[in-house]
Parts: sequence; C-alpha cells; structure tokens
Amino acid sequence: MVIDTLDNAARYFALGERIATALKYLKDNDCTKLPVGKIPIQGEQVYALVQDNTTKPRDQGVWEAHRKYIDVQFVAAGVEEMGYANINTLTVKKPYDEAGDYALFEGQGSYVLVPAGSFTLFFPEDGHIPGSAVDGKPAAVRKVVVKVAV
Repeated sequence: MVIDTLDNAARYFALGERIATALKYLKDNDCTKLPVGKIPIQGEQVYALVQDNTTKPRDQGVWEAHRKYIDVQFVAAGVEEMGYANINTLTVKKPYDEAGDYALFEGQGSYVLVPAGSFTLFFPEDGHIPGSAVDGKPAAVRKVVVKVAV
C-alpha cells in the first residue's frame, strides 16, 4: 500500500509502465471535470472509474481486495479515510469472485486520511476499505479509481 500526492507521482513510475501511465493520466487531467463513469486509458489494461460518492461511517465499510488489478485511488475533491490491512491478517467473508475481481474480508486494520490531491496504491495483497467518513461525518467526494492490470 502506498499513499502520496500527485506532486510525487514520478517517484512511483519505476513500479511499472502501467502504474506510470495511470499516475500520468491523473496528473495530466483535471479530474474534477471528468465525466462520471468508465474512461479507457489503455483498453482493459489501464482504465479509470470516475465516481462522485458520499463517504460512510467506518462500520459500514467492508474489506475488499482484487487479484487482476491494482487500484490507484485518487481523491480529486473532498477527503476520505481509507482502511488498509494485509489480506493475510483478515478472515475471508466472501471468497474471490473472478468475474467481479474481488474478495471480501472481515478483520481489523489501519486507516489513513486521504485528502484531495492524494492517491493510494492498493496491490493484490492489500485489503482496503475506501470511502470512509472523516470523524464519522458523511461528505461528498470526487474520486478517480484507475484500475491497472497486474
């Protein structure tokens, strides 16, 4: 799991061409003005999901993880908390669904504050709970999740 701001995006280009492509896309576009929905960047290898969400209390979140894609989650406007835990420390709640590329888990982890201009990288071993409300107060968030094929 990585958390940083787009100002430091170039530091992560060495993690692979697709991650570099995802971070460059976020840096080169005004993500507050992108249309909601799926935007192809490199076909199914790298694509963006633009979302307008309302954060929710932590206790409504569910741990998730993916196998086929790395999540690059960029908060374009607003602020949210995101949970993180290695999946080896969690208990499987719903086994891996290959069609949806996700498994659900239960357990405990850490939370980080992700303000506008910040991104996280969640790898296949990274269980995560996105979209948690800061101080339990639901708020609007514009987020772009770039899916990067492993």
